[in-house]
Amino acid sequence: MMMKTNNTFLSYFVCGFLLMGVGLGQNQTSEIKVGVVLDLNTTFSKICLTSIKMAVSDFYADHPNYLTRLTLHVRDSMEDTVQASAAALDLIKTEQVSAIIGPINSMQADFMIKLANKTQVPTITFSATSPLLTSIKSPYFVRATIDDSSQVRAIASIFKFFRWRRVVAIYVDNEFGEGFMPFLFDALQDVEVKRSVIPPEAIDDEIQKELRKLMERQARVFVVHMESSLALRVFQIARDIGMMEEGYVWLMTNGMTHMMRHINNGRSLNTIEGVLGVRSHVPKSKELGDFRLRWKRTFEKENPSMRDDLNVFALWAYDSITALAKAVEKANTKSLWYDNGSTLSKNRTDLGNVGVSLYGPSLQKAFSEVRFNGLAGEFKLIDGQLQSPKFEIINFVGNEERIIGFWTPRDGLMDATSSNKKTLGPVIWPGKSKIVPKGWEIPGKKLRVGVPMKKGFFDFVKVTINPITNKKTPTGYAIEIFEAALKELPYLVIPEYVSFESPNNYNNLVYQVYDKTWDAVVGDITITANRSLYADFTLPFTESGVSMMVPVRDNENKDTWVFLEPWSLELWVTTGCFFVFIGFVVWLFEHRVNTDFRGPPQYQIGTSLWFSFSTMVFAHRENVVSNLARFVVVVWCFVVLVLTQSYTASLTSFLTVQSLQPTVTNVNDLIKNRDCVGYQGGAFVKDILLGLGFHEDQLKPFDSAKDADDLLSKGKSKGIAAAFDEVAYLKAILSQSCSKYVMVEPTFKTGGFGFAFPKNSPLTGEFSRAILNLTQNNVTQQIEDRWFPKKNDCPDPMTALSSNRLNLSSFLGLFLIAGTAISFSLLVFVALFLYEHRHTLGDDSEDSLWRKLKFLFKIFDEKDMNSHTFKNSAIHNISSPMTHKTPSPSTVQITPWPQSPSQNREFELRRVSFSPSEERFTTQPIIHHEDRESDIECRVEQ
Repeated sequence: MMMKTNNTFLSYFVCGFLLMGVGLGQNQTSEIKVGVVLDLNTTFSKICLTSIKMAVSDFYADHPNYLTRLTLHVRDSMEDTVQASAAALDLIKTEQVSAIIGPINSMQADFMIKLANKTQVPTITFSATSPLLTSIKSPYFVRATIDDSSQVRAIASIFKFFRWRRVVAIYVDNEFGEGFMPFLFDALQDVEVKRSVIPPEAIDDEIQKELRKLMERQARVFVVHMESSLALRVFQIARDIGMMEEGYVWLMTNGMTHMMRHINNGRSLNTIEGVLGVRSHVPKSKELGDFRLRWKRTFEKENPSMRDDLNVFALWAYDSITALAKAVEKANTKSLWYDNGSTLSKNRTDLGNVGVSLYGPSLQKAFSEVRFNGLAGEFKLIDGQLQSPKFEIINFVGNEERIIGFWTPRDGLMDATSSNKKTLGPVIWPGKSKIVPKGWEIPGKKLRVGVPMKKGFFDFVKVTINPITNKKTPTGYAIEIFEAALKELPYLVIPEYVSFESPNNYNNLVYQVYDKTWDAVVGDITITANRSLYADFTLPFTESGVSMMVPVRDNENKDTWVFLEPWSLELWVTTGCFFVFIGFVVWLFEHRVNTDFRGPPQYQIGTSLWFSFSTMVFAHRENVVSNLARFVVVVWCFVVLVLTQSYTASLTSFLTVQSLQPTVTNVNDLIKNRDCVGYQGGAFVKDILLGLGFHEDQLKPFDSAKDADDLLSKGKSKGIAAAFDEVAYLKAILSQSCSKYVMVEPTFKTGGFGFAFPKNSPLTGEFSRAILNLTQNNVTQQIEDRWFPKKNDCPDPMTALSSNRLNLSSFLGLFLIAGTAISFSLLVFVALFLYEHRHTLGDDSEDSLWRKLKFLFKIFDEKDMNSHTFKNSAIHNISSPMTHKTPSPSTVQITPWPQSPSQNREFELRRVSFSPSEERFTTQPIIHHEDRESDIECRVEQ
């Protein structure tokens, strides 16, 4: 400890003496030792080392008053992981450096990070990008470069944009490649990702062998993640064997995209024409342009025989030194020594003697807080990681690197020319093609399609064999749907049909897709859970479900009371009550003013009811003279019109339904009665029936529509009582035999018919979208109508076998409107009547209310002589010529006016005589009487 203190004091003394020689006015500076571990024999390390040295000189030239100075101690790792670790250990034990710049790659970083954690010496890397390094939890490891995992979302956005569903990830077999794969798999969860591993020391024959394996697969999209020198060899061999032609897609990751133009001075770019790449964005600036020129002069001066250009890793190295220089100025230099270290130890690789930097925690904290705009962009560390807010999407065309778009975490993909466009610019693909590759291809260019050989239901699938050429040609509804979907695809797929000779085992048919015997299976293949374990199915192109078909009952003896069925009891009762109510209201309005509604009580009741019920057929003959009555009759006639039309329609429906009554409507009755039922042989329907409780001996298979018809025609004693099958098959039978059979509930849900493809096949999604287009454009229905034409006299096979009665709620609004209108009219009538005879109720006499009411009822029963109907009648009788004999004398009851029992009554009786010569009546007053109590009876004489 004393020796270390003396050495430190000696170094301070020497530095102070040197500074005094420069000028006594200068402040004393502290030397901060920084180790640099690089592969000095490689061009890459020489490029980065030049940037590191320039960063030190540039920084202190711009900050001459800083009290700290970085001193670089460079070690050669000799392109060896062990040697890199030894170099780092030597720097810590011998030089007691405060920080280490390096390692150069992810393989060298593992041990160095652990060493940094033990010694508290911050280790800063500008080129080790493997995400695996993050898993080594060390606060003293700083990644001043872009983590490879940050680009996977940008890659996933490219796949989503071009709708690629299958990819092969080609990566190097080391920590650099393996650390990237889990993150790529997570980002491409909706894409089938296959692996292809290339050893770091692979020779060309090994690479070619692996690439030829990939050619035999359907995938044509490849993501390459490895060192740029190895990747260039892969691309060269891929070009030689035809994998850089039209239809292929190659995508490079960040580091490769940055470094490709630095290999062979850019001459290698012709090899990767049409390849896409993702790289972190480096903003252009005047400072960067100036530095690039200065760096080129410096580099060529240090390396006269080399000609190269500045790369992004050299920029990150420059920014790392700048950040470190800023950090050491802020850190506390009072603890600038090691604890428990020995500089005189002869065993420089002995980890037991390594010291612990007391300056490390302060430096690490200061370094993590540094923020500035560097040459490579914003320098900002989060959890020891440099952040990249933007990626460029590159298309290599000739010797050019075309930026076709950008990607940011917030906005996703953006066009290179406009940030508002969520798209990419035009791409030149391998083979100089401008057509977007679909991302997969069928080896051999043909799609081997398995088709079942059926014994029946040939309208769905039928395989015809040419006896001369032995060529098999499938036809049918399912085949036409499949070929119509083929035409909807944006590329050409040529099917090669192969028949399957076991028609009653569709499970084996689907399994042969799983074992790669066929590329697809087409036909009346039902989508089931078990089959979906071995293949992916498209969306169904038929109606789904299993239903029951039964014979219709002979309905020669119709239901006697079927005419009552359309309406519920409450509707019948309500309608009848309204008829009576309408009759009463019309009688009420017409009784005083219309002779048709007068007479004996039984006659008035009969007339009222006759008038009301005759409105059902609009056959009422009585004239209605009251305006209120006319209003009521108009409203009621509208109600009657709606009721009669609804009744007619409902009765027609009931009579139609009655002719389609099934012999069986309940599956439980079939099970209980142990009736035999049929199912299509080889279908999964048998398992459904057994699950419902049917016994094996109750089940009879059929292979065709004719077999099902024969079994149903024999009846349940010799044949079957019902047939169970998918709705599509039953509808095919009913299209020709609708008068004999009908489908009834229940319907058991199934997946319907679909096309089967291998697991994760991109064809599954393409065909599903094609089927949706066919359905929306009504093409599917047109194909169905061609193969299953319906007879003109066939009702809908799915017609309901039980019809809901019309109930009161169906017409509640109508009755409310009618009732409100009639009640309002009734109130108006009563109000007018009471107002006309208000003197009777409003006098001050001592008569009881009951007597007044009786008197009003008595007035109501009389004719309203003030009514226009009776006035017109009297004038007509007086002014008309007498063409008949005068009636015999009669007794006339004369009612006095005013009509109040408490007032004086005045009478004036006039004699009416007829003059034959003048042919008219004359009147002459004969009585004028005033009486309080009695009515007057008088005799009119001729």
